[in-house]
Amino acid sequence: MQKENQKLSGQTSIITGSSSGIGKAMAIALAKEGSNVVINYHSSKEEAEEVAQKISEEKGAGEAIVVKGDMSKEDDVLNLFKTTIDKFETLDVCIPNAGMQKDAAFHEMTLDDWNAVINLNLTGQFLCCREAIKEFMRRGMRPEVSKSLGKIINMSSVHDIIPWAGHANYAASKGGIQLLMKTLCQEYAHKKVRVNSIAPGAIKTDINKDNWDTKEGREKMKETIPYDRIGETEDIARVATWLASDESEYINGTTIYVDGGMTCYPGFKGNG
Repeated sequence: MQKENQKLSGQTSIITGSSSGIGKAMAIALAKEGSNVVINYHSSKEEAEEVAQKISEEKGAGEAIVVKGDMSKEDDVLNLFKTTIDKFETLDVCIPNAGMQKDAAFHEMTLDDWNAVINLNLTGQFLCCREAIKEFMRRGMRPEVSKSLGKIINMSSVHDIIPWAGHANYAASKGGIQLLMKTLCQEYAHKKVRVNSIAPGAIKTDINKDNWDTKEGREKMKETIPYDRIGETEDIARVATWLASDESEYINGTTIYVDGGMTCYPGFKGNG
């Protein structure tokens, strides 16, 4: 039986890009629910180790390890999964969260900037999902820890359905995640693999700090948010923890938009 407030006891989770921002919040939240957590970082080792240290100080939290890797590189992804399995024997939850933006007007966008974003945001998720499903199938069901064979939570964005001028590479990568997730559900749900996505709206992270760090910037951001509040990383982490648990066991092939209503197109509130 799962302990109270330990929805993920006995499980192991990989969260890529988890040294800061949304990834950090998810790593801490899943660990508090009892999951062992693998913290992946690309360049910020010190930040990743600070996340692991914070987890170690949480009473009842799972164990945390830190693994460096560029999730757009197949060898780094393979090493991440090998290190995880060597340490914890298996994997139960995979959250491919690592992502980036390289913004430009479309007619000025370079092929390098297009490829960099697609390679990390979309190909990186493909690589992580592939390795996670391989491990789920190799290991088999563990009914003592979960009703599902394994859980994948793809990190998307409201821009998987909202076009975003000046960000064609980013929007295309997130749109791709939408159908990658649904296709994996269609293909593996019968094996009891659950694949869903979280699509954040405007969340306070370092990537958009220039916008929310001033009163004027915050007010401008809130014009697109009917709920009139900029999201916090913990808003995403709570949803991720729930999706990783058996409480959401019958949810598969779905994107949950955590956006304060941004996908309701508030610009049309006054009849367009």
